[in-house]
Amino acid sequence: MSTRGLIRTFERWRSSGEPMVLATVYETIGSTYSKAGHRILIAANGDYQGLVSGGCLEGDLAEHARRVIESNQPLAISFDMRDEADDLWGLGVGCNGLIRVFLQPLTEAEDYRPFSDIARGLVAAAPAVVATVIFEAGGDGLPPGSTLVSSGGDAGAGSLELLVPGCREARAAGRAIYRREPNGAAVLYAPIKPIRRLLVLGAGLDAVPVVNMAAELGWRVTVADHRPAYLEKGVFEAAEDARLIDPTRMSGELEPNRFDAIIVMSHHLMTDQTYLEQLAEVPAGYLGVLGPKDRRERLLSALGAAGKTLQGRLKGPVGLDIGAEDPESIALSLLAEMHAVLAGASGQTLTATD
Repeated sequence: MSTRGLIRTFERWRSSGEPMVLATVYETIGSTYSKAGHRILIAANGDYQGLVSGGCLEGDLAEHARRVIESNQPLAISFDMRDEADDLWGLGVGCNGLIRVFLQPLTEAEDYRPFSDIARGLVAAAPAVVATVIFEAGGDGLPPGSTLVSSGGDAGAGSLELLVPGCREARAAGRAIYRREPNGAAVLYAPIKPIRRLLVLGAGLDAVPVVNMAAELGWRVTVADHRPAYLEKGVFEAAEDARLIDPTRMSGELEPNRFDAIIVMSHHLMTDQTYLEQLAEVPAGYLGVLGPKDRRERLLSALGAAGKTLQGRLKGPVGLDIGAEDPESIALSLLAEMHAVLAGASGQTLTATD
């Protein structure tokens, strides 16, 4: 399940007032389905949202979660799948790795913290780091389950301030760090990245699968066009925002600086040029324009100084080479490239060593 879907489920379950459990992977060894920092939610009735494994371990996690809710105490558990005997006992995960998971009770009395704080960090514009104490040091430090959600410049309150340096290190590293602190406490420092935002400039029929697939990924999608008829068809229900705009005022109306990825696809040369002129200084992680290379070069040439600024940044043609021919496969190709670029990945075929 996507991060956005997880938050929606959390809000729905919270409205019932029932307790739930936050399950966080805090350490892995070898090949595992998920890595440190991955989170899922488990309801009091055993339902779960998200996957720690491919569905093999979640039933057992739900049983442990029931006891966590009853005791209102956190619990650390391990699943060691490195022994081939696990196939004989029916687990059959076949991942050949060890995964350790920390379960924390979430209650109405505590306003469902820490996940309510984590959820706010996920929808915010700035990245944050979650520091979670898994094991305390000899009973005289921070108790297991103590959590700090650090957005960067803030300091922890009271004893939680001890976790701030580790948050800074995890933020700088861009990955989860699990370690023993000098006082003996075992702490997971896990970055949380805000939900990605995508701006689609153009509401033609080929934009529909782009919006739908991005929404399925859990991204927050805005689609805009200057042609009322395109938006009046009601085919962009999956978008967070679908609006009619004046292309010359796009920057002021949509604040493009807040988007991680932007695709220009109005299929109208002068309109695309108007958009790109306003996007020249926008630091989006991904910026692309639909169409062949010659069309992109024509746009860059017509933009003058703005075109020079965009040179080397503006992608076109867009997408990975998957033999896409129809709107759906083109959308898949485009979003795969966007995802790879934003994740800092190669977009190449995985090998046996990956």
